[in-house]
Amino acid sequence: MRLPALLQGDATFTPNIHLTMQIEQPSPKDILWSKNFIAAACANFLMFLAFYMLLPILPIYLTDQFDANKSIVGIILASYTITALIIRPFAGFMVDSFPRKPLLMICYAAFILFFGGYLLAGTLLIFAFIRAAHGLAFGLVTISNSTVAIDTMPSSRRGEGIGYYGVSSNLAMAFGPTIALFLLDLSHNYDTVFIVSLVAGCIGFGCVNLIKLPARKIDNGPKEPISLDRFILLKGIPGMLPMSLISFSYGILSSYLAIYGKEEVGLASGTGLYFVLMSVGLISSRITAGRMLNKGLIIPLILTGLYILATAFCLFIFVKNAFGFYTSALLMGIAYGCICPSFQTMFINLAHHNQRGTANSTFFTSWDFGIGAGVLIGGAIADISNYTTAYLFGLTLIAVGYTFFRLITAPYFNKNKLR
Repeated sequence: MRLPALLQGDATFTPNIHLTMQIEQPSPKDILWSKNFIAAACANFLMFLAFYMLLPILPIYLTDQFDANKSIVGIILASYTITALIIRPFAGFMVDSFPRKPLLMICYAAFILFFGGYLLAGTLLIFAFIRAAHGLAFGLVTISNSTVAIDTMPSSRRGEGIGYYGVSSNLAMAFGPTIALFLLDLSHNYDTVFIVSLVAGCIGFGCVNLIKLPARKIDNGPKEPISLDRFILLKGIPGMLPMSLISFSYGILSSYLAIYGKEEVGLASGTGLYFVLMSVGLISSRITAGRMLNKGLIIPLILTGLYILATAFCLFIFVKNAFGFYTSALLMGIAYGCICPSFQTMFINLAHHNQRGTANSTFFTSWDFGIGAGVLIGGAIADISNYTTAYLFGLTLIAVGYTFFRLITAPYFNKNKLR
């Protein structure tokens, strides 16, 4: 038997079939987890951590330190959201008009300094002024940082990137209130919470400093005239109404959850666990939704999220026990985790690249407007009737938002999207 030439050591043997192995390396343009993106996400986490640490203690602080009544406390707390809402459109204009990294550093530094201001506020009037001004800084820094983060994402993975970026604020929502209440129980000193918030913000500022952005090209041509489209994305208006109707329900939920759980569900405590479960749902759905957004499934994700949101509110309203209460938390997290990054991606895909900041501010403006309206109108309905009626009104608006989105917003987006 003659052995194959190769086994006989025949140097002249040439195989007829050439086997080659090619290992494909991801293009640098497609890498999501770059140093810049990680720095932006960490800065966002620490910014929202500082923000959420103050939320559970400020009502108590204002009552204990300044003997403020409920109406005064409500006005002071609402001023933060109102000033943030007012500055949003101007924030988008600034982000699109000025170098983004220096603007972000200025806005982030201003946001941090106000935490020190809380330590120095000696009267209720000064505290109220600082809180309102802090809302302006918050409105600016959230638009600046989110736009810079989007700049660091490869366009092929932008939907996934927006999802992961949102996870950083969701983690802060879960940990911030818990850390603040733990520190307050440990030290019995409000200043401890303010100082830790200040330190968290300073570390976040260090993360911002690590971000490296390429220099933007300076356009020496004629300047575009100032128009409404520089402040609000006009092409995004059909999406603003359903977004505001959806966030209206969140405004009622987040503001009156503890009272509703105690008075109408019969749970003496559990607000913290509710938000932890909601955060779990938000994080899990954002990660999954991000990958689906990369495939262009914006409309299906929003519609799916609205189905889940309506189901969650039905559980929340009609199943008044611990099971319905906490199951709705998980479902609401999943729903908002599908809806929010999808709407943000929708606004961005309707805008030109030089309108990215305006698209972001339009998204946040519609979200904040709905939340503010939910707090004010929901509270008024509860005063006239009860919290169940207020939540039923929120559920009705979700149904209206779904109908408007399906019949008007979705066809408009499919016709006018740029990418």
